[in-house]
Amino acid sequence: MTSFVPPIYELGPDFYDEVPPAQFPQAILRYRNQDAAESVGLGHLTPEQWQNHFWKLESLPQNIKAPLALRYHGHQFRSYNPDLGDGRGFLFAQLQAGSRLLDLGTKGSGRTPYSRGGDGRLTLKGAFREILATELLQSYGVNTSKTFSVFETGESLQRHDEPSPTRAGVLVRLSHSHIRFGTFQRLAFLDQPQNIKKLLQYCVKYFYPSLGSLADTEQATAFLREVCYASAKTVAAWMMAGFVHGVLNTDNMNITGESFDYGPYRFLPAYDSAFTAAYFDQTGLYCFGRQPTAVLWNLHQLGAALKVAFPNLPVEEILEDYGDAFNFEVQRRLLLRLNLHNPLEEGAAIYDLNAELVTHLFQFLDQEKGLFEQTLYDLHSGAIEERLSRSPQKELYQKESFKKLRDSLSYFEVADTLRAQHPYLQTGTACSLIIDELEALWKPVAENDDWAPFERKLQQIRSFRGLYG
Repeated sequence: MTSFVPPIYELGPDFYDEVPPAQFPQAILRYRNQDAAESVGLGHLTPEQWQNHFWKLESLPQNIKAPLALRYHGHQFRSYNPDLGDGRGFLFAQLQAGSRLLDLGTKGSGRTPYSRGGDGRLTLKGAFREILATELLQSYGVNTSKTFSVFETGESLQRHDEPSPTRAGVLVRLSHSHIRFGTFQRLAFLDQPQNIKKLLQYCVKYFYPSLGSLADTEQATAFLREVCYASAKTVAAWMMAGFVHGVLNTDNMNITGESFDYGPYRFLPAYDSAFTAAYFDQTGLYCFGRQPTAVLWNLHQLGAALKVAFPNLPVEEILEDYGDAFNFEVQRRLLLRLNLHNPLEEGAAIYDLNAELVTHLFQFLDQEKGLFEQTLYDLHSGAIEERLSRSPQKELYQKESFKKLRDSLSYFEVADTLRAQHPYLQTGTACSLIIDELEALWKPVAENDDWAPFERKLQQIRSFRGLYG
């Protein structure tokens, strides 16, 4: 049997720095994602082994020997920053799950050469928020990283955006690649076309193997197109989950399209296209309604970086497809969330009817400022009077403004009758995570170390997993 050699070593030391993990005074396990562990063959780990690997950060057998802080640059709020890289995390291990290469990375695991004066730590509240974001997005059917493990570390941290001193934690996440747009940008900034080609080969081999028979500009073209489609799918899923990432910088986007790195995120309360997650996003650059444009802008930066190695790369032509891909995915995601099937057979007619449904939904949400998640919940499997009548916002569905949306819904069929009867849909109230709910869940943890409300919330979130794909 051939021993596993972590593929990251194929890139070599131009792409990372070996770093030592932090040493923490205390280990209190706050979260173990057993489902994720089972999926990568680590479900058998004993509590002691789990602590050794994900608190002490001792290497997994036959895996990455020393943690690797990955090097990258990026545009932050559209200003280029060459002073980036893994500043409070590192690549800890790589794992094979079927045909997929997955990475275990850390957050809050100590200083690296890219910490920029920071302490390399993560607040426990930050870890708590990331657990909830990844769990809920997974249940909404969004392509997201998985929070794998969280330990509280017994340290006290000073932060300007949290009451301090505040508790610390170390988080491990499971991701489908840690290669960021900014990884390519760094190589372009340093004028390293051969390393760009090397990185492209790595990405194709492990994340887009169907492109392996292509070469040079043809392969780069196909790669950018695949990343474009993957990114369009993810931002469409965000829009249908009412999710605002908050910091859509190029170093926070990865080449598989997987959503990750949850800092100042928010979920929409009522629909508001200008709703902004980060308090420091004063111009609303990354507000809810601008997320599709922000992702496209970032794709252009990836394309510009690739052009350093492939000067004939037709970036503009490739990315012209982004809008169509996004619109198609918005329609597909909405039908999946509503458990509806378009009965028409002709392509243009299908698209037009789907587009009409999207338009009427958002017109209704915008006019009435209904609760975003509750509205999608209420309209699951169509405008069913019994469900609408027991909604917390049932009065909205009696208004004239609902008529166009009701009429649009009437043209669709129920896609899956079993899903229409799911127990979650019988409760009458959607599972959401607006900021007031999140703060209410954190309060008993902060004041009394009471994690029971958090655990109950996780049970609720997981209760409808699979309902939305």
